[in-house]
Amino acid sequence: MNAPANPNKALWEKGDFTRIADTMRESGEALVQRLGITKGLKVLDVGCGDGTTALPEAKLGADVLGIDIARNLVEAGNRRAAEHGLTNLKFQEGDASNLEQVPDKTFDLVVSIFGAMFAPKPFDVAKEMVRVTRPGGRIVMGNWIPNDPTLVAQILKISSHYTPPPPDGFVSPMTWGVESNVIDRFTAAGIPNGNISFARDTFTFNFPGTPSQLVDEFRKYYGPTMNAFEAAEKQGRAAELQKELEQLFNSQNKTQEGTSIPATFLRVTVSL
Repeated sequence: MNAPANPNKALWEKGDFTRIADTMRESGEALVQRLGITKGLKVLDVGCGDGTTALPEAKLGADVLGIDIARNLVEAGNRRAAEHGLTNLKFQEGDASNLEQVPDKTFDLVVSIFGAMFAPKPFDVAKEMVRVTRPGGRIVMGNWIPNDPTLVAQILKISSHYTPPPPDGFVSPMTWGVESNVIDRFTAAGIPNGNISFARDTFTFNFPGTPSQLVDEFRKYYGPTMNAFEAAEKQGRAAELQKELEQLFNSQNKTQEGTSIPATFLRVTVSL
């Protein structure tokens, strides 16, 4: 008997998230610049995709391991590292809820920007991130915020109106955007409440085409939106979903030249 397919792996291997990640590079670099990375710092980037934050971390001289559940994104990350000549950066497959290939207390900094939040078993995710961080190290997460009026929370909210209800026991990734949940998960992993801090921050999606063309990129390449359109097509509602998303993207665009849409997220810092 084959083991059942991991639905999270299937979601992120669907389409081609690198197309969406291309719109996030500038904000990824800007965020990394604020992390105080120095040469030789050991960094683990969890749910790293093809390296939107891992690449800039390595360019600042850190020794970086990127772990992602999607094989195609790991392969794309290793290609990007090679293209940039970054011998201090490697990507490998792995699951944020079970970092079995990573020894205890290995990393000075564990980063997960819109990555680990999508893994199942959030308490296991917090426990694993704490386990692999050395004493005196830090964990930095970026998590989308439920019901936030900005782009990503609204894409996921609109999409949920078209998709079937999730299975019993499913914990929404968006629960990572609620401070009390984050505190519960990290205190259960042994972190004192006072060592967990929060800030609101912004990630901007920059795209050379129109907002409607960016909607098409999400429709073709972003797993959650692809699933929403597949479900909407079965209901004869794909045009309705397209219209809702185009209205959202157009209303939030901040430029006349191409597309620039800011999205608010919760930045979590955990000190060990």
